[in-house]
Order: sequence, then C-alpha cells, then structure tokens
Amino acid sequence: MQFYERRSVTRWVIIITSFVIVSLILWNTYSFFQIFKEEERVKMQHWALAQKTVNNADLNTDLELPFQIIQTATIPIIVTEKDSIINTLNIEDNILKNKVKLHDFLQKLKSQNDPIVMKITEGKTHNLYYGDSSLLNKLKYYPIALLLIIFLFGALVYHYYKSTKMATQNKLWAGMAKETAHQIGTPLSSLLGWLEIMKADHVDETTVNEIEKDINRLQIIANRFSKIGSEPILEDKDIIDETHRTFDYLKSRFSHQVDFNFIAPSEPIIVSMNPELHSWTIENLMKNAIDAMKGKGALKLAIENDGQHIKINVSDTGKGIPKNQFTRVFEPGFTTKKRGWGLGLSLTKRIVEEYHKGKIKVLHSELGKGTTMQILYTKIK
Repeated sequence: MQFYERRSVTRWVIIITSFVIVSLILWNTYSFFQIFKEEERVKMQHWALAQKTVNNADLNTDLELPFQIIQTATIPIIVTEKDSIINTLNIEDNILKNKVKLHDFLQKLKSQNDPIVMKITEGKTHNLYYGDSSLLNKLKYYPIALLLIIFLFGALVYHYYKSTKMATQNKLWAGMAKETAHQIGTPLSSLLGWLEIMKADHVDETTVNEIEKDINRLQIIANRFSKIGSEPILEDKDIIDETHRTFDYLKSRFSHQVDFNFIAPSEPIIVSMNPELHSWTIENLMKNAIDAMKGKGALKLAIENDGQHIKINVSDTGKGIPKNQFTRVFEPGFTTKKRGWGLGLSLTKRIVEEYHKGKIKVLHSELGKGTTMQILYTKIK
C-alpha cells in the first residue's frame, strides 16, 4: 500500500514540476518577446529621426549615418500625413500596386504597433506605422510549437504508461490462469480415482460414462488455462472431428428447447490447430449463440471447404447485433449481458487470429432474427 502511495506522490511531483517548468519557459518567452518588441520600436524611432534629418538637411548636414539607418531597415513601414500614404518601405510590389490591399495592409500595421509621431516642422507631423519583424513573428509562434511538443511528449508518456500497465495486468492474469489450472489439477486427480472405484463397484455404466466426460472436460479446461500466456503447440487435426466432439458435448448439456444442427462434409479436413484452444473457440461461440436466444431457438454449425479455406459458420435465431457493433463485440470488456466480463469473443478472436492465423467476423446479423459468426482457416495443402 505504501509503495503505491509513494508512486502516486512521485507522479504528482513530476506533474507539478513539469507544469512549473513549462510555465517558466512560457513566461521567459513572453519576456523575450516584449524585449524584442521594445528594441524594434527603438529602431523605428531611430529610423524616424534619420528620416526627419534627411528631410530637414541642408548642404552642410552629414547624411551618411541617417542614410545608413534608413537603408538597413528590414521592417515593413508606411508613413502617412493626415491619413494619406506618403512613403513606404519593405512592402511587396503586389500590395503597393493595389490600393485596396495597401489600405488593408496599413490597417494591419496599425493593429500590430502604436504609430510613431514624426514632427517634421512646426505644425507638420507624419505618422510612422510599422509591422513586426520576421524574428518577432517566429518568436510569437514559439510557445504554440512548444506546447504542441509538450502535448505530444505527454501523449507518448501516457501511451507508454498505459501499455506498461496493460502488460503488467496481462502477466498477472496469465499467472492467475496458470495457478488456477494448477489448483484444479489436485481435485481432478482425486475425481479420477473415485471414478475408477465406481467402475470397480459396477455402478451404472451410463452414469459413469457421463461423469467421465465431465472429468475429461475439466481436464481440457485446466489445459486451456495452463496455455494462457505461452505459445500453443499446433497439430495437424481433422477440424470436423474436433469441432463435432465439442458440439456434441455442449448439445447434451443444454436445454432441449434449442434445436442443434451440425452440417459438415463427409471427408476429413486437416487443419493445423491446437485442439484444446479450438474447442474453447467453438464453445464460446455456441454459448454466446445460446445466450442470445435465451436458451430457446435454433443453433446451426456448418463447416464449408472451398478448396483454399475452411469456413465455420455458427448461426442462431437470437436477438441479433446492430451493425455499428460488428467489430466492437470482439473488444475486451464489451458485453450486452448483465453478468460476465465480456472476454469470451475477445479471447476467441485472439485464439483464432494470433494462434491459428485465421480470421473471425460477424458474417451476418439482423435484429430480432439472429446472427451468423464466421471463422476462416487456411487449409493445409
């Protein structure tokens, strides 16, 4: 508990420190911006003074420095006298040739900086309007770029943290699953011993056979859990036989109000698979179909062979799935039931696509009429 509290405190310290650093950077950038803006205004005041010197010069006036100041200006400038433009500098030709564009550009300069009043002679003044330099414009967008970089970095850290957390949870679930399989093994061994005693005591053969099937089923389930988190071993098996075995087992243990129908080719179809995980897949699809029908309806499992692919279609006459949920039903945690964790189809998708390199999808569904789920496997040549 203390470990997690320390982690939480550390996380908040990092967040607050990052916020303070970002605030300082933004404040520092704003300060630089104001300093540069003030320096540019001083330069424009010098330019205005140089222009005034040139305008009032006589034969004895030294104009070398004023001309140098005027010629080295790189900021866009417009000089007006009683709202009439009398001089321009560093403005593009397409703006100068268009009165409307020039007027709009003047309004833009007015919005960027306050004018500098140039007193030419007694009673005669000019207004100097100037824009921001390219350096100042770049500095203006620097905080936005900085915030964007910080946002992307934060998103990357969050994604890494979330992925690490999910990986840890997956390891935990895998460990719990393996431990569950290990714990189931002890009572299973005991049940097998009792089963042999029942056989020796000549207990009703039908009863013994059904109990044996259930014990074998428990062994299969234990093996499934023991394989979680590890790469399963694939074998070349007849998919019809493996599917039919699971189908028959579930058929005998569900309500007789469900009409079960199994359709498959008469010849074996060999597919590279893990029998226990394939059985889990079929079981999940059949249980979902029966749940969708609320234990009453028709369930059909059909296996097709088109020469290159093996198709397993599981159809029901249940409530159906809306089209906008065709892909969501395979997401972990998604469920329409009041009970359950929504892991069945997610696990099924992983078994089919990651372990058996197949595909699974909602082939067809209509609300109130039923759903067909399809598994697609590649046939062994």
